Amino acid sequence: MRVRRGSIQLKPLKDRLVEFAANARKTADELPPGARRDEALRKARQADAAAHIDAWENSSGLQTPK
Repeated sequence: MRVRRGSIQLKPLKDRLVEFAANARKTADELPPGARRDEALRKARQADAAAHIDAWENSSGLQTPK
């Protein structure tokens, strides 16, 4: 049987998402208007939304289901 070896993440998910969004925006700024630029901006917005959801999910105010 094979053993799965996971990797240890050195940065929290929120930090990785924010960094990814910044890189996607930088890439989009360098591209001419078109489909590739729109795709980069869409990915940046998705990463921002995911970071926001992660922050909400890990907040202390979130209650467990009853």
